[in-house]
Amino acid sequence: MDTTDQISCNILADLLIAHGVRNVVLSPGSRNAPIVIALSRRTELNCYTVVDERSAAFIALGMSLQTGVPVAIVCTSGTALLNYAPGVAEAFYRGVPLIVISADRPLEWIDQDDSQTIWQQNALAPYVKRSCDIGAYLNYSNGEWFCNRVINDLLIEANNGRKGPVHINIRLDAPLDKTMEFGEGQSRVIRQLFPSQEFVTRDARRLGEMLASPRKVLVIVGFHEPDERLNKALTRLAKLPNVAVMTETIANLHSPLFINRIDATLCRMSSEEMSELKPDVVITVGGALVSRHVKEWIRSIKDVEHWHVGISHTTIDCFRHLSLRIEMDAAIFMRQLASALQIYKADSNYSISWHNIFDRAKQRHSEYIADIPWSDMKAFSYLISKIPSDWNLHLSNGTPVRYAQLMDCSHIHRCECNRGVSGIDGCTSTAVGSSYLYRDTTLLISGDMSCQYDISALSSGLVTPRFKMVVICNGGGGIFRFIQSTSALPELEKYFVVGVNLPLSKLAEGYGFSYFEASSMNELQDSFHRFIACDDSPAILAIYTPGITSAEVLKRYFVRD
Repeated sequence: MDTTDQISCNILADLLIAHGVRNVVLSPGSRNAPIVIALSRRTELNCYTVVDERSAAFIALGMSLQTGVPVAIVCTSGTALLNYAPGVAEAFYRGVPLIVISADRPLEWIDQDDSQTIWQQNALAPYVKRSCDIGAYLNYSNGEWFCNRVINDLLIEANNGRKGPVHINIRLDAPLDKTMEFGEGQSRVIRQLFPSQEFVTRDARRLGEMLASPRKVLVIVGFHEPDERLNKALTRLAKLPNVAVMTETIANLHSPLFINRIDATLCRMSSEEMSELKPDVVITVGGALVSRHVKEWIRSIKDVEHWHVGISHTTIDCFRHLSLRIEMDAAIFMRQLASALQIYKADSNYSISWHNIFDRAKQRHSEYIADIPWSDMKAFSYLISKIPSDWNLHLSNGTPVRYAQLMDCSHIHRCECNRGVSGIDGCTSTAVGSSYLYRDTTLLISGDMSCQYDISALSSGLVTPRFKMVVICNGGGGIFRFIQSTSALPELEKYFVVGVNLPLSKLAEGYGFSYFEASSMNELQDSFHRFIACDDSPAILAIYTPGITSAEVLKRYFVRD
C-alpha cells in the first residue's frame, strides 16, 4: 500500500484498527499530514473532517457514546491540541474512551520561535488516563519497537478499568508529504483480557445481611449508558420492601418501580417525611448527580452510610459519608446483591412510603403544569411528552437538563447530557456526533446561550436529516435567573443574563436547516407537529419564552405547599 513514509504513523494506523477503532475525526493542518495520509488510506477506518478542534473533540465524544467503542481525534501542532481540552475533560469525567492524537514538531525546535511550536507533551495530563511522546526519529536501535509498545499500551489503557481518553503525541520532521510502500497489518498487536469479577457467595451474602430490613436502603443512579443487566438487577432490588431506587433522567434505566423524578419528589416532602425516610445506607451508581436537592439532603444526614459501586478513577465522596467503595461492574454487583437480599427479606414500609410520596408529587406536578403561564417549563412539559419513543434525546447544560429531571422521560429511547464537567461548550457537537451514527432521530434541546457557544457544530458537515434541534430562546442565561448565587445580584441583567438574540432563521437558512418557531402553546403544538414530520433536512425549532416569567415559574415549582 502506498502511504506516508513516516513509520510511526503507519504503526499507529495498524494498531488503531487492531484495537477496534473504526471512526476518526480529523482536523486539517500541515504537521499532521502524514497522520492523515496513514489513516485516510486505510479502508477499515471511517475518517471525517471537522475544522474546529473544540467541536471535533465533542463530536468524537458523541460518536463514542453512541457506539461504545473508542473514537480517534487527530489534530496538527500548536494550539490545535489545546482546543481539544474541554471535550477531553468531559470524556475523562464521563469515562468515555477517546484516542487523542496530536502531531508535533521535533523536540529541538520547541521554544525556538518556529511556527506552531508549544510544549504539547502532557498538555492534557489532568484529563487523560495516560499519554506518550513519540520522537520524530525512529532510526535508532529499538525505535520502532518503542513506538509499537507505547501505542499498544495506550490503546489498551483507553478501555482498561474505567474507560477514558489517552493522548498520543507524535513528533514529525519535514518533509511531510513523502510516501512509500508499507505492508499494512504487520505491526505487532498486544492484547489484554478483561475477566469479569464477582463476589464469592459468602461475601455477597454478608453484604446482603448488612442491608437487611429493618435497615432502610436508598439506591441513587446518576448518568449511565443503557444497561439491561443493571436495569433488571435494580428492578429486583426495588421489589424489596426496605429498598427504594431513584434514577435520574440521564441514568437511562426505567421501571415502574423506580422513582424517576428525584427533584419533583423531594421538593414535595415535609421536614417530617424527610426525617422519617432518611436512609441508613445510600448506594450510588453511575456518574455525577444533577439533583442538588438529593445531594444537599444526604449530606445533611448525620449517621448515613454511603456505598459507591462502579469502576472509579478516584475515591468519590460527594455526600461526605463514604464508607465503602466497591470497584466492580455495577450490573454484576447489583445482581449478586439482589439475590443475597432475598434471603433476608422482611416487612418494611420504606419502599411503599416513598412511592406514596412519589405518586403525590406526580399529581402535584400535573396540577402545577396545568396552571402555569407560557414559559420554559410549559414548553418543556409539552416537548417531553411528545418525543417519539425511538428518538435519542440530548440536553444542553443550564436549565434544559434540570427541566428534564422534573418530567417523565421513561418513554424516550436514550437521554444524554454532558454532565461529566457540566459545561455548555460542546453540547451541540456531542449531539451531532451521536446523531451521525444513530440510525434514527436525535433531538437536542438547548438553551440559546448554549446554542450560540457551540454554533460551529452546525457547519461540521456531519449534520444529517436525522438531527433536530430545539432552542429555548429566553434571552440567554436563564439559569442565572434561577440559581441562588446569581438571581438576586444587581449585576444579573448586565453581566450574567447576556441578552442572546440569535438570528436562528438566518442561521438555519445558511446551514441548510428547515426552520420552525413558536411563541405560544398553540403555535408550539402546530410547529412541533411539522418539525417532527420534517425528514428531508435537519431542522431547528426556536421556542420564544419570557425569561423573567420562566425563572419565576421554575422557582415557585420548588416551594413546598
